Amino acid sequence: MISNNNSSCSQQTKFNLVQVKGTWIRQSDQFQLAEGKLSDAKIYENKSEHGVSWTVVSPVVFTYRVIQCKNILDPTNDTLLWGHLGEEELKHTLSNCKPPKRFVVIDENVNKLYGSQVSQYFKARGVVYKILPLPTTEENKCMELVTKILEEVHEFGIDRRSEPIVAIGGGVCLDVVGLAASLYRRRTPYIRVPTTLLSYIDASVGAKTGVNFAGGKNKLGSYVPPVAAFLDCSFFQTLPPRQISNGMAEMLKELTQCCADRYGMCSSAGMALMKHRGLFELMETEGRKLLHTKLQVCKTRPEQEDSATAIIRIAIETMLEELAPNLWEDDLDRLVDFGHLISPELEMRILPALLHGEAVNIDMSFMVYVAVQKGLLTVDEKNRIIQCMLSLELPVWHQDCTLELVQKSLKERLKHSAGSLRMPLPTGLGTAEIFHGMIGDGILCQAHKKWTDELSSSGDK
Repeated sequence: MISNNNSSCSQQTKFNLVQVKGTWIRQSDQFQLAEGKLSDAKIYENKSEHGVSWTVVSPVVFTYRVIQCKNILDPTNDTLLWGHLGEEELKHTLSNCKPPKRFVVIDENVNKLYGSQVSQYFKARGVVYKILPLPTTEENKCMELVTKILEEVHEFGIDRRSEPIVAIGGGVCLDVVGLAASLYRRRTPYIRVPTTLLSYIDASVGAKTGVNFAGGKNKLGSYVPPVAAFLDCSFFQTLPPRQISNGMAEMLKELTQCCADRYGMCSSAGMALMKHRGLFELMETEGRKLLHTKLQVCKTRPEQEDSATAIIRIAIETMLEELAPNLWEDDLDRLVDFGHLISPELEMRILPALLHGEAVNIDMSFMVYVAVQKGLLTVDEKNRIIQCMLSLELPVWHQDCTLELVQKSLKERLKHSAGSLRMPLPTGLGTAEIFHGMIGDGILCQAHKKWTDELSSSGDK
């Protein structure tokens, strides 16, 4: 192919890559391909009067599993040990006479509750294992924690291809272990077992890893998904109510993004409450009850999908739909950023006063007022959203979320947004759009004043 570049001419040739007898060779489209394994990668060679250049296009494909299960720590349940493998991989692994090894990083509070069960599980399965309890809190989310994990992994010794590191805990634990695994020998497989509601529907099913750095939230990190995420909602039973509310904030965010009709339950599901209603309405009517029952399944009829199961399932499906086509965030137009424009600055400024989901909810609450000011939401819709948040025992205002903090956060966001601030805003109950460009100070000031006037009496959480 000949192309003109200003006054000089260059010639580009595309090469396929074929593996023949264990060796990769490049072959031009002009010739018949040799018999062998064809790679998806391509090499483009450019020749010009100034020299030769090569452009490599090499697709990277990640495959990972998200598995909902019950009683994951029951020794008769194979999921924790083998759930990350496909059938052929499992056959090959089981044919190996060497006992499996697992290095487990567990949040120290989770360890107090479940550590003995984790040990009993691996002992019963004949696994060589090490459990490392760590204080995985937002204040400790740093490279020192990553280094500690790497030192312990190195001393224990694992096969970087067949012996995944297991992370059991909340979102901080999953993020930190993910980053450590992505660094150890350039990439070691890892498994996520979330124990909080927030991590169950958010951190566990994505690809992002990270730690805080230079006063900023998740400034260091990578995009390396786990080989599997194992989800067992029975862990919620030992969570304090505040942690359930914290997770429901993220769930509420996802549910307000969905198209309500798309997820309306059909009559055959036996869910009259959800028939022809959006998911937001489900959270409105069922949210408080689900909060106090800690989203534990309570079925009166086996053929029915109860509201707890439905909400969790849909929240996960919604998140996967957003993440799967944009795992590396190449496209910055992301609805999942709703609630994440102001909250990082607020959360880091007043650590540990707010949990992550609480900071996100305060951000969402303010943006609802911005949406009203822009004419995207009615006052009635705004009131319903705020009332739903309050019924979930979530904070909707905070004294430290000043107008100055809002303006600073948006300007900081703009610096890292490829020249255009992207702002997801609700446009109704169950719908949202992404708006480009800074919001005028007039709208921000008016929205912040109304937000403060109406909600400051709700108190800080």
